[in-house]
Amino acid sequence: MPEFLPTILAYKRQLLAHKKDFYAGLRKKAQEAASAGRSNSFKAKISRPGQINLIAEIKKASPSAGVIRKDFNVEEIAKIYADHKAAAISVLTEDKYFSGKPEDILTVTKRVNLPVLAKDFIISDGQIHEAKVNGAAAVLLIVAILGDSELSGLLNIAREFGLDALVEVHDEKELDRAMKAGAEIIGVNNRDLKTLDVNFKTSERLIPRIPGDKVIVAESGLRTHDDIRRVRDLGAHAVLIGETFMRAKDIGRAMKEVMQGA
Repeated sequence: MPEFLPTILAYKRQLLAHKKDFYAGLRKKAQEAASAGRSNSFKAKISRPGQINLIAEIKKASPSAGVIRKDFNVEEIAKIYADHKAAAISVLTEDKYFSGKPEDILTVTKRVNLPVLAKDFIISDGQIHEAKVNGAAAVLLIVAILGDSELSGLLNIAREFGLDALVEVHDEKELDRAMKAGAEIIGVNNRDLKTLDVNFKTSERLIPRIPGDKVIVAESGLRTHDDIRRVRDLGAHAVLIGETFMRAKDIGRAMKEVMQGA
């Protein structure tokens, strides 16, 4: 498989250029949303003590798996996640490779009272403004696709608009950069974004290196309750799980089996 990141970033830059005028009109709306105090703290919900907190992801497709769930209804899935006590919901909004759309966030926030993470390949402030306008409580920032100044700048923009930021890392160098930038929530992704392979040893290496004052999220490759216990014992506060639930015939049952009161 050709490297994934350069391909999707090239597409993302083209899309942002095409939507330039649209994004230009969003800053004022995002400021109004921030002033209105529409917030649902993502950080607080995923760091509740005495448990491992679930960020349940809504994702129709992926580059590695193709279409994951044909029977795909964003509103219904969000309701199932809320009913089965997810701490937060991640919404994959990338359109070409993941079959998502930014408006899915709005659909979720209208249906359930849970903080929503806008999960996309965010490289511009306009994308953060759009997430805020749609009701997101947090945005994903991927260290691998951002320079140091870009990462710091986008973190500051997120804070300016009252959004938390899940800062995602894949190796020791990225972890150091995330901490230097002042990330408060660090996601350790077991998936290599170049090859799309999953290696659980990434969590085993990186989670113990993260300072205790950070909120730690384990991502990718988590399929069983044993996986949840492993990352909890390593020090994770939360897990982000999507594909395991999206493939399940009965999503609620799969949630119970994987989390088991964790």
